[in-house]
Amino acid sequence: MSTTQRPASSVPGLRVAELTAVDELAIQAFFEANPGYFMVCNGEPPKPDEAHQELKGDMPDGWNYDTRWIWGYIDEQGSLVALINIISDLWSTGVWHIAFFIVDSARHGSADARLIHGDIERWAQQNGAQWMRLVVVQGNVKAERFWAKIGYQETRTLEGIPMGKRINTLRMMVRPLGDRTLQEHLQRVPRDRPEAK
Repeated sequence: MSTTQRPASSVPGLRVAELTAVDELAIQAFFEANPGYFMVCNGEPPKPDEAHQELKGDMPDGWNYDTRWIWGYIDEQGSLVALINIISDLWSTGVWHIAFFIVDSARHGSADARLIHGDIERWAQQNGAQWMRLVVVQGNVKAERFWAKIGYQETRTLEGIPMGKRINTLRMMVRPLGDRTLQEHLQRVPRDRPEAK
């Protein structure tokens, strides 16, 4: 499935654009201006090639999916203030995965993250999403609280995952959309079941 339609922005003063290789310098500058995520999850600031790796988007072996987008929210001055990397039909039709979601730290505490997620979820649902899925690093307390508050449910944990200078435990989280259920998701994606290895 591919679409040229982009998410609509419900945040006043922000527009949405698809980010590509031509945006690498802007993405790198955004990451370096917002090192909090990288410090908490990787134990180090963003690497000099962080934006390049994000754009390159190498997926692990066996990760079958349809389409991958990187959406940027851009303010009236042309600055990037949020970035969302999202993948459609990961392992199963209707399962959409948020691979990366970061909002400018100056906007933390506002409603922007919730509004942006709402934009992305509506767009995904209009294009076939039935479940939204993501992974959050255990100990990234702000992120854990945010995802739980907007309805994501933990399905399992995965321990011993190297990320930068840290070894992390990851929490798999899923949000069913419409009349879909968590149990239906777990039937479709066995790797997200609590007993999965």
